[in-house]
Amino acid sequence: MDQIEKKTTTKPIAIVFLAILVGFAFLQFFNKPLEGKPAAKKIGAPREVLSILENSCFNCHSNQQNLSWYDKIAPVSWAVNKDIERAREVLNFSEWNYSEGEHKGKMYAILNMMQSGKMPLHEYTILHPSAKITQKDIDVIKKYTLSLSGNAPAIKEIKNSHQNVEISKSDETVKFPVSPNGVKYTDDYKNWKVISMSTLFDNSIRVIYGNDIAVKAIETEDFHPWPNGSIVVKSVWKQEKLADGEVRPGEFVNAQFMVKDSKKYTDTEGWGFAKFSGKDLHPTGKTASFAKESCIACHRQLAEKTGYLFDVPMKVNTDRLIKNLQK
Repeated sequence: MDQIEKKTTTKPIAIVFLAILVGFAFLQFFNKPLEGKPAAKKIGAPREVLSILENSCFNCHSNQQNLSWYDKIAPVSWAVNKDIERAREVLNFSEWNYSEGEHKGKMYAILNMMQSGKMPLHEYTILHPSAKITQKDIDVIKKYTLSLSGNAPAIKEIKNSHQNVEISKSDETVKFPVSPNGVKYTDDYKNWKVISMSTLFDNSIRVIYGNDIAVKAIETEDFHPWPNGSIVVKSVWKQEKLADGEVRPGEFVNAQFMVKDSKKYTDTEGWGFAKFSGKDLHPTGKTASFAKESCIACHRQLAEKTGYLFDVPMKVNTDRLIKNLQK
């Protein structure tokens, strides 16, 4: 009697197990392999830097994948392939067709993501523990990234403590540049309200301005989402150190614009990004999609809770804003 009951119980379990195996095997017929691409132009960097990037980044952000066996089995492979395709669009170390300035900007973005713990992704390192970034790795990336700014010290000492930093004024007949995605440079931001200031380890000073719409959104804590028409400009300067130790803005580096237009910039969370660098204010990017491939990636990872905008001042640390940031 017991044997009959045991057989009766075992049979359904065996059928279910067999059905799962058959279904799993059937899925493999729809397991489309990841599209293979040649390494057109690999990133150029010192061997110790490349070693870190190859170990922790290349599996997703390049055309050179070294996937584990379980990454190639459906349905896991579907998610893996989708993540790799998305990662390649944002940053591809095998298609490094960037200028010297763009290379430096990419490395700063990589360093920021590593320091914040956003990259490599936590869920990726759980399955691939060898890809974890150590503090030593971050120090190597940081040293290399800082070296890209040149051998001259970033902080320049000025003997004359009363020397003023002059901002060159553009001739009224000169047309201001326009970014490939349509964002126009304007000098008007210099008369806007300063909403924040910051410094970075590259010895730069950053002054963040907001137009009336952006300032009102901050004052009323109404930036989830930011209202259309908001414009925020981050003006970046090299630091200059006076003889008495005072540090003030020195040489102009760039002006970084963010313009909110939810209908026009749907691929970048409603923000139009632009960077105008140097005395000639030359815009960054060759095509209108440059921000989709670079800028928005960091803002999505690091500033989602503040409407994809960095350096948003906390209004007297109100409970409402603190709760929004903690969500």
